[in-house]
Amino acid sequence: MRILILGLSTRAIAESAVRGGYEVLTLDYFGDSDQKELVENYSLMRDFHLGFSAQALLEASRHLDFEAVVYISNLENHPDVVEELAQGCVLLGNTPRTLRQVRHWPTLRSFCREAGVPFPVTFFSGEPLPGEGHWLRKPVRSGGGHGISFWQGKPLDKNHLIQEHIEGIPASAAFVADGQNCVLLGVTEQLIGREELGARGFTWCGNILPLELSPEEMDALLDALEDIALKLTRRFGLRGVNGFDFVLARRGGDLNPYLVEVNPRYTASMELVERAYGVNVFDLHIRSLEGELPSFSLRESIHRPGFYGKGIVYAREDVVIPETAGWRDKGRRDIPFPGERIGAGHPIC
Repeated sequence: MRILILGLSTRAIAESAVRGGYEVLTLDYFGDSDQKELVENYSLMRDFHLGFSAQALLEASRHLDFEAVVYISNLENHPDVVEELAQGCVLLGNTPRTLRQVRHWPTLRSFCREAGVPFPVTFFSGEPLPGEGHWLRKPVRSGGGHGISFWQGKPLDKNHLIQEHIEGIPASAAFVADGQNCVLLGVTEQLIGREELGARGFTWCGNILPLELSPEEMDALLDALEDIALKLTRRFGLRGVNGFDFVLARRGGDLNPYLVEVNPRYTASMELVERAYGVNVFDLHIRSLEGELPSFSLRESIHRPGFYGKGIVYAREDVVIPETAGWRDKGRRDIPFPGERIGAGHPIC
């Protein structure tokens, strides 16, 4: 079966699919050199001369030959596009109906209240807004930390929400599910707005696996994360690999994970899960859609020595990429082409 993988940046999941022995082609925005060496890749920017959007991915996909489709970021925000993509082929991922529910902020807030899942206080357009405190203004169609800023007290439009700013460790959890049960795969610290990587504000710029906690704190955290993942799986019928972001905050003496966002598709931290634990995430994704969950135990694996990390380097100024021969051997990925011009504030690799 010929599988199309599409989204903003498909290199990491493409590596997993190739290692798993699957026949895939990819469609993303960047079309970086290392991905084009790895797999049949098409780039909105290079091959179709289009900017990035969900609609552009849909239009470009109509020129490609495939039998099944796997979507990644940020198509979870566009269930109508996913529905069109799935016409005439096999959708290997969560259904548009699931996306409409789990990515609907009022529904997620209600779920957390009913399920007893810690969730930051959140307000939507049309609701009475808070008068004091520290609040974040976020896009409803969120992703990668883009567009997030501290709320300055201005009126709220329908495309944004206000959420309590919780001091703590930004983190993410990865799991695989079959609609009724799930297996936790990894827990990572998120790198947010790190100046040493050229990032600013709340922009996501990498992950470190695992979180650095005491064994006792980690065991308690895994209990809480497994509970959240299972509740999410059963309430929304999640299938395949999924992730959720949370802030690990100490309140009342205990560490609690505050659920921030659910990502019902392959996530960036899963690349580290593969490297650390030797599992093939793409294969887990496909098998779980057929009802098969792995026997993998994160509790048995997470205390192994060593850390794994990835960082997204952002350009501090306009740059022209030099010769990149040897970059891959140094562990670099998402490698641009020599001579390519990258503007300040945009990712390099």
